Amino acid sequence: MRETPSDVTLATQVGVPRLRFHHFGVQTTDLENSVRWYGDFLGCRQAWSLDQFSELTRSRLPGIRELTEMTLGDVRIHLFDRPGRKSDPAESAVQFQHLCFRVDTPEDLIWLRRRWIELYESGRYVFATDEQPTDIVIDEDGVQSFYTYDVNGLEFEFTFLPDGLS
Repeated sequence: MRETPSDVTLATQVGVPRLRFHHFGVQTTDLENSVRWYGDFLGCRQAWSLDQFSELTRSRLPGIRELTEMTLGDVRIHLFDRPGRKSDPAESAVQFQHLCFRVDTPEDLIWLRRRWIELYESGRYVFATDEQPTDIVIDEDGVQSFYTYDVNGLEFEFTFLPDGLS
């Protein structure tokens, strides 16, 4: 969505701070598997890791062992290693539903979907679910997208928006 001057003006008038996306966090029980996956699938690089945490972090995330930041351009993914039950995407629970990345061309969608399948079939990763990526669908406005899961069971949407849509 493109920000227009009226969006900024309205937010300023009602006292809403300007928000900008910084990162999203993914809890995992297999940090090495997740670091490799995000590197191989999205081309992320490891920016930093830490294993010392504040009291606040330890109280919010009991048992946290390590946090690694992966980056791709302006996107930051915080992978944190924490013991617990394995993710089950089919389980009914309050959870973050999905994250969506926009791509520049329909060919990017094809490439990402093929890459996901290639990495899955390589056997180098442990997946929380065996569910394969959806087909690429095209809606009546020409928006193309597909859904898939990362190694932890977090759902992603990849989408292409034709010119004129935001």
